[in-house]
Amino acid sequence: MLLGIGLLLIAVGVVLLLDLGGAARFVIRRLTSRSLGELDPGYAASRNGFRLYAALVLCVGVIAAGLAISPGAPLPGAAGTVVGMVGFLIASGMVLVGEIRTYRGLPKKG
Repeated sequence: MLLGIGLLLIAVGVVLLLDLGGAARFVIRRLTSRSLGELDPGYAASRNGFRLYAALVLCVGVIAAGLAISPGAPLPGAAGTVVGMVGFLIASGMVLVGEIRTYRGLPKKG
C-alpha cells in the first residue's frame, strides 16, 4: 500500500515538475493563482514556486517508496528514504525563502 502511494506521488510530482500535458499550467491557472479568502496568491502561483512545490510532492513519494521497499531491500530503501528527506529539506528551505519574498512584495492593505 505504501509503495503504491509512493509511486503515485512520484508520478504526480514528475508530471507537474515537467509540465506534461500542460498539467502545471492548468493547476497554476485553476488553483494556485487564486486568492484564498483574504490571502493573495503566494509563491506557488509563480513558475519557480510551483516547480518547488512539485519537487516536494516528488520527494514525499521517494520517501514513501523508500520506506516501503526497506524491509525487502534495506540498502536501496534507506538510500531512497535519505535522498527523499534531503531533497525535501532543501526544497522546503527554498520554498520558505520564496514565500517570504513573495509576501514582502505584496501591497500592504490597511
